[in-house]
Amino acid sequence: MSDKQFPLSTPLDVRRGLTDPKDTAFSLRWGILGAGNVSRQWALSLKGVPGATITAVAARDQARADAFAANLGIAHAFDSYEAMVASPEVDIVYVGTKTWLHKEHSILGLNAGKHVLCEKPLASNVTEAEEMYAVAKTQNVMLQDGMWTRFFPAVEHARTLIEDGAIGEPLMVHADFFDPIYVIQAAPLAFGIDNLPTTITTAGRAASAAVLDYEGKRAALLSFPPFNSELPEVTEIFGTQGRITLGRPGHCPTDITLHCPPAGQVPSQYRTGNVPAPVQRFHYPLPANVSIPNPFPNQHGFLYMAEAVHRCLAVGLKECPQYGDAESIHCMEILTEIMQQKAAAAAS
Repeated sequence: MSDKQFPLSTPLDVRRGLTDPKDTAFSLRWGILGAGNVSRQWALSLKGVPGATITAVAARDQARADAFAANLGIAHAFDSYEAMVASPEVDIVYVGTKTWLHKEHSILGLNAGKHVLCEKPLASNVTEAEEMYAVAKTQNVMLQDGMWTRFFPAVEHARTLIEDGAIGEPLMVHADFFDPIYVIQAAPLAFGIDNLPTTITTAGRAASAAVLDYEGKRAALLSFPPFNSELPEVTEIFGTQGRITLGRPGHCPTDITLHCPPAGQVPSQYRTGNVPAPVQRFHYPLPANVSIPNPFPNQHGFLYMAEAVHRCLAVGLKECPQYGDAESIHCMEILTEIMQQKAAAAAS
C-alpha cells in the first residue's frame, strides 16, 4: 500500500522510504560506453541530475569518441572500452551499444568494479541476463536494467493505484509497441512477478502478438506492430473495479487516465444504463531542466531513471525497486519464450 503522505506519482524508492529525494545530488562520475544517438540523449538527460558528472566516453573509433566528447564537454575520450571502464575517473558505466553486445560490455564494466546501467533490452536472452546479474552480485555492484518506462511519474502513479486497489483486482492488460520488452513489462506491472503466466502463445508467422494467460481468468494481450506503422502505443490495465490508461506513447507516457465507477457501482456500462464510469485525467509534463535537440519521443524522461540510480546508490542499494533484478529476469524469461516461438514460426 502507498504512503498517503506522498503524491501518487512519487518514485517507488522514495515512497517506500528506501531513499532520500535529496540524494539526486549524490555524486556519481559516469562513463558512456557507445557513442550513438541513444547515448547522446542519455548524456544530455544526465545534465539535469545535480550529482551527475560525465567524465568519459568510449567508442571503437577515436574520432567518433572525440566528437561525442567535444559536443558534450566530456573530459576523456577513449577508443577502447576496456580502457574506459578501467579509468579511476569513472564510478558507473552506461552501456548504450547494440543489444547483442550488452552482455559483453556490461560484464566488462562490472568486472572492473563499476556500477552499470545497461540499455534495454538488458540482454539477448534470459541466460545472458542471469550471467550478467551473477557477475554483478559477485562484484557487489549495481547492474540496473534500463527499463526507463517504470520511472515515469505516470507509471509510478499507475503502480500506486494498482497497489492501493483503486481498480480492484487486475484482470487484463492490453499493450502494443514494436519493441517487445516494453510491452512485456506491462504484464508484471499489473500482476506482479509472483504470478507467472501459465501459458505464452504467439500468433502469426511473424509472431506479431502474444497472449499471456494467468490463473484466475487473467491475461495480457500484447502486440508488436511493425516499426513503420501508425501504432496506437497505448497501455491499458483493466480491473474488477476500474481501468487505467497510460496514454501515447505507452512506453514513455506523460498522461494517465483512471476510469473508476462510484463505490458499489458495477464497473460495466452495460449494467448501468449505458452510463460510463467517471474519468480522472492526470498529466505529468516532461522535465523542464533537460534539453535534447531532436529527441526520440519523451526521451527527456531518461532523467527519472537517472535520478533513481543516484538516490539508490547513495544509500547502498544495488537495484532500483521500480524494476529490480528479479523483475528484469522475469521479463527476460517471457521475452526469450516469445522470441523462440517467433523463430520457430519463421522457420516453419
